[in-house]
Amino acid sequence: MALINEVYEYIENKYKPNEPIFLAELDIPDMKPVSVRQQMKKLTEEGRLKRFDAGIYYIPKKSMFRSGSTLSIDEVIRKKYLQDGVNRCGYVGGILFANQLGLTTQVPALYEVYTNKATTEYRETKLANLRVILRKPYCEIDTENAETLQFLDLIKEVVDISEVDGEELTKRLLGYMKKKNIGFESMKPFLPYYPDRIYKNMYEVGLLNGVSA
Repeated sequence: MALINEVYEYIENKYKPNEPIFLAELDIPDMKPVSVRQQMKKLTEEGRLKRFDAGIYYIPKKSMFRSGSTLSIDEVIRKKYLQDGVNRCGYVGGILFANQLGLTTQVPALYEVYTNKATTEYRETKLANLRVILRKPYCEIDTENAETLQFLDLIKEVVDISEVDGEELTKRLLGYMKKKNIGFESMKPFLPYYPDRIYKNMYEVGLLNGVSA
């Protein structure tokens, strides 16, 4: 079997169409990394693979458009920073998360990500020309605590970024907490890791009076 077909068969068996393929993670038996890189380049030139960004490829899903399908930036972010295998290790925050909750109409031109994979408190990088801010979480993220920590990071800055206020803001926050089963007891162990202003914000948005233990 030609080397190029061997690499493609390996990829096709391991990855679904439109799933991010990170070159650094490819470990094809009995094949040197330099050979893998060369074959990935050839597969891209042939159109069997597409290049999303440096070191990131995908098998294009069949599409009615001649150019084929494109890879979702959300999927790249999820696989690169939010998941570690089957385990959760990160989440999106900032204005993007506030927008998802309907607290602001602002649509950020960047992704703000809290992840265990961050090695510094703050680092800015790019994915396909999209700015990505990586932040080290206040404490290690796992599958069990990810949604609670994500909510606490929102509360830390909600007064500054929310366009909704008063009773409506309280209602939306409490509704989200109920939906995700986040109670004061689940937040309590993590509060000491956060700056003191989180207590002030919790009071201002009505959570200290409305959160059930």
